[in-house]
Amino acid sequence: MTPARPDVAAASRVVVKVGSSSLTTADGGIDPSRISGLVDALSALRARGAEVVLVSSGAIAAGLSPLALPRRPRDLATQQAAASVGQGLLVHRYTEEFARHDVPVGQVLLTVDDVTRRSHYRNAYRTFAKLLEMGVLPIVNENDTVATTEIRFGDNDRLAALVAHLVHADLLVLLSDVDGLYDGNPAHDGTSLLSEVTSDDDLAGVSIGRTGPAGIGTGGMQTKVEAARIATGAGIPVVLTSADQAVPALAGEDVGTVFHPTGRRRPTRLLWLAHATEGKGRIQLDDGAVRALVERRASLLPAGITGVTGSFEGGDPVDLVDPRGNIVARGLVNYDSGELPGLIGRSTHDLARELGASYEREVVHRDDLVVLR
Repeated sequence: MTPARPDVAAASRVVVKVGSSSLTTADGGIDPSRISGLVDALSALRARGAEVVLVSSGAIAAGLSPLALPRRPRDLATQQAAASVGQGLLVHRYTEEFARHDVPVGQVLLTVDDVTRRSHYRNAYRTFAKLLEMGVLPIVNENDTVATTEIRFGDNDRLAALVAHLVHADLLVLLSDVDGLYDGNPAHDGTSLLSEVTSDDDLAGVSIGRTGPAGIGTGGMQTKVEAARIATGAGIPVVLTSADQAVPALAGEDVGTVFHPTGRRRPTRLLWLAHATEGKGRIQLDDGAVRALVERRASLLPAGITGVTGSFEGGDPVDLVDPRGNIVARGLVNYDSGELPGLIGRSTHDLARELGASYEREVVHRDDLVVLR
């Protein structure tokens, strides 16, 4: 029988993300039957010849019961303690379950630095490539035990979208406790499932609120839609459905919601820059510089700068803002924040003549800049 979604069924490299609520019991412990069912579905996908990367939540949730915590902690330190205890339990369970199918697994813990700094993400790509080449199924999670409040992904939906781009996936599947995207709260009468999303126009009037049991996961429907935007904007289709529909979803059957690609793959560092970084500071631009960046995709030169705020070093991401304070772009800056005030409004030729040839460089090169509006 021809699948309803042939592109989904034909995907040869698939990233699958599963949320905490789909893996754990109500009190936060690991649910062996749910883990087993997911493993069976992913092993069947591998048996059809596809390579699989699993982005799995659940480390913090798995650590609640052993630590006698009644609910997911709110403070970062206790979350990290729970993750430290739970991550080993979670991977051990996956290792045992995949062993039933003779599938070796490997743990990959990522921080934002691993996918924002060029040397780090290149190394991350090589690691994934070698694991897949050796027949290993990578199990990915954010490295919660070392992430800080300021430097973290915040939810595994966004992490999964970025990993899908990193490993050059053909498909991203988001598994949750909801069977797809509805035009309202699925618990209420009169709401309908959206089978397909081709653009943001299809989401007009859709109420995307937080769903799922409170206190276990961090990602609601809003984070899943944002993850779908990231992946589809990079040319990767996305299927959103519940974990118990993983088998038909991966087979390309008409279940859940499919988000169709809206863009083409672009350089990895630009995707990271747009979706996995926050500006360490701000550089204010005049209207001419804004037009040069947005319309001509030009580099940022000192002549177009009117002000600098924040503390940053060369190589850090910074937000570039228009005269009204709106962020128009983000880029990797070539100067420290302490150097820039003395360069404001001046031409690179004058700076090179007065201060030396090294000052003829761009403040942000166009290859290290992404327009955000």
